[in-house]
Amino acid sequence: MIKFLVGKLIFGDTSKESMIELPQGQLYLVRPLSPKGYSELIFKDAAATIRRTGQDFQYQLVVQRAYEEGEEELLDDEDGEDANTAALSGERDEKTFLLDESLHFRSEIRDGGEKVLAWRDLSGDAGDLYEFVCDTSTDAAQVQAFEITAVNCQYERKYRKSHQTATEKELSNFIFDSEQPIPSASPKHSPSVQSPVAMPSRAKMPSNASRASPQTAPKDETPTEAPQAAKHPDGLSTLASETAELHLFDFVSGSFILQDPVTKATVLEVGKWKYWLQITGNDRDWLGQEVVADINPVFNFEFLSFIFVAYTPDGQAYSWLLRFKDQESMIRFQEGLMQALWEQLNEMKWSKSKEDEREYVLEAFQDLTMEDAPPEGEEEEEEEEGVEEDDDQRSEHYDSDEEEDDVVTRDDDGNINSQLAVGYKHDRSFVVRGSKIGVFKHTPNNNLEFSTNISKVETPKGRLFSPKKVMLHAEDTNMILQDGGDPNSLYRMDLEYGKIVDEWKVHNDIPVESFAPGSKFSQMTGEQTFLGLSRNALYRIDPRLAGNKLVESELKQYVSKNDFSAAATTEKGYIAVASNKGDIRMFDRLGINAKTHIPALGEPIIGLDVSADGRWVLATCRTYLLLIDAMQKEGKNEGKLGFEKSFGKDSKPQPRRLGLTPSHVAQFQHETGSPLSFTPARFNTGEGTSETSIITATGPFIVTWNMKKVLRGSKDPYSIKRYSEEVKADNFKYGSDKNVIVALPNEVNMVAKQSFKKPTRESIATPVRISGGGRRSDFGRVGTRDSAKYKLGREDVVNSPY
Repeated sequence: MIKFLVGKLIFGDTSKESMIELPQGQLYLVRPLSPKGYSELIFKDAAATIRRTGQDFQYQLVVQRAYEEGEEELLDDEDGEDANTAALSGERDEKTFLLDESLHFRSEIRDGGEKVLAWRDLSGDAGDLYEFVCDTSTDAAQVQAFEITAVNCQYERKYRKSHQTATEKELSNFIFDSEQPIPSASPKHSPSVQSPVAMPSRAKMPSNASRASPQTAPKDETPTEAPQAAKHPDGLSTLASETAELHLFDFVSGSFILQDPVTKATVLEVGKWKYWLQITGNDRDWLGQEVVADINPVFNFEFLSFIFVAYTPDGQAYSWLLRFKDQESMIRFQEGLMQALWEQLNEMKWSKSKEDEREYVLEAFQDLTMEDAPPEGEEEEEEEEGVEEDDDQRSEHYDSDEEEDDVVTRDDDGNINSQLAVGYKHDRSFVVRGSKIGVFKHTPNNNLEFSTNISKVETPKGRLFSPKKVMLHAEDTNMILQDGGDPNSLYRMDLEYGKIVDEWKVHNDIPVESFAPGSKFSQMTGEQTFLGLSRNALYRIDPRLAGNKLVESELKQYVSKNDFSAAATTEKGYIAVASNKGDIRMFDRLGINAKTHIPALGEPIIGLDVSADGRWVLATCRTYLLLIDAMQKEGKNEGKLGFEKSFGKDSKPQPRRLGLTPSHVAQFQHETGSPLSFTPARFNTGEGTSETSIITATGPFIVTWNMKKVLRGSKDPYSIKRYSEEVKADNFKYGSDKNVIVALPNEVNMVAKQSFKKPTRESIATPVRISGGGRRSDFGRVGTRDSAKYKLGREDVVNSPY
């Protein structure tokens, strides 16, 4: 049954952002001493949250009602047009309580495992209590974290200062474990209980991992143990050395747990472009880790915390947290660590980079809120509800006439699906598998239906090859392909006939490293020209030219080795070009110098996309994405894009680094044994539609970011879907962000974005497996809600015009 939470937080008002949530339970008002009746069910399905208010050090406990589908409309119909009833509708949907010690907020776990939160009804009779009875899916660690967060909030309200300055004795005043046991919401049950919360030490104060506040682990499970530290190499020089608390992320409870209250964190130079992070306590070495991009560093200055990932020699990943005593020591450590990381990646001394570039690097790795958050009062988009897995995962094989139980999903030659091209003009997707291409039709009800198989990708001279890169072209009637063994030529496939009909020699001396449309939606038109990239040049390709197809008048070559890697264009044809060095250039047209040059963070950029209007540039590195606002906010070029006018010397756009939290990185790698490696990220796209989502994948996980949440600095802007195999390629269906097309090694699926989930221990650990019967297939199984079987001979090719 689909249910909808009401009482949404005000969009854009980060002061009212939820700090912690128990997503499902029932709210009761219990009156054990009252003649009014023992117990009243207030909300039969609700969520409990603690959230900030508009005032410093003031927090609310909020219980929000959830409606079954159609129930809210039914109640509104019953209310009619009664103004008084409408005015009270908020109370019908939500109960709000100021988190104050007078509530005597506490929790219990009863015999049998029932978990209950309780607090006084200050407007009721003596002994009256509100009780939130948690759903059985709620674990003890969640309840524990919720109560400790409430303790923090009550302390801050009373003393009007951060709970991180509190002593254990001060915090203990807000734990009401001397109260009588919480009476059961049903008088038939015994109130025999055990408390899930012992006195929390300051080292074990909560909240979520992204806020860098540790928690205790559940009592009935063994916490994650720190691995043995790697051997300390000899240091040539010290870049930073600071004192900090050390915490380790516990895979069981999903929280950071204190390991040592006083450690020395040191960044060392240990060789030519080699650097080392060493963390040592008074009686042991805790951690030794080479400084490389895979540590996934995140600095949070609000909580004086640095979170990162470290690896054992056998590749196991652990997430660690350092908490510093003050901002000055954290700044010194950050500068030392980022200097080491930058020098390791760029093989250049930090001091030789420009000051504005150093600031750019430091800012990119901070956990900051972007500018231009949506205006206060704008409604948050409705949360999408999950769907049953079977709704978007039923799959069919296609190919020959073999028996249904003879399920073979791999080719004899070992080929797997490798690339995906999604049509703009016509509802088709194309999947490359070795020297074959599968064609899939998008049905009106958002399914994939196998159309046909282009069984031989071969040159006009009959040489078979496996395309390195493909691009749809000329109203989706053609496909441009590249043979990795011939970097100076491209091929045109006529999709109506399913065969390559032209070979285009681009240039004798300038190879094609990559290519891209001339403008964002040019594949919707008959436009023939498109862009080409070599390692050191950017140019236009015109297939209509006699001889070589490179347009000499629109060629920009560089003497220095720029190592270009990817390009993308806006609707107006502005061009963004990225490199393996990690920098980005913005042009308003070909053949000239770049208007804007954005410095490198160090990692190579493997993919690039640009919003249709040119406002947002999205770059993909192996372990993170970069979202860059190309609009100038000040100076003489205020209101202009970086494509049109250069940014001022001191006004480079602040990058937003989109990455998984280090704790999620550790969980991902703990589950899969593989390091992060993102596929090229893309915006959803469509003429006349705005970019609202970002899609990418790493290993078996698809990850989608919500743009609104990213821009307002939300702490949980991404959702995931895990498969049982590695995701080879992914993209949104054209014109929408609601459906995602996914190519697995031997399967092709269209999935609803609403089936993605917040990353939790359960959603990270549980893969989706494609179900359904099967037939032998050149492309594995096609994911679709239909149950029809597709039979197609191995040599069949496309012969049906769109």
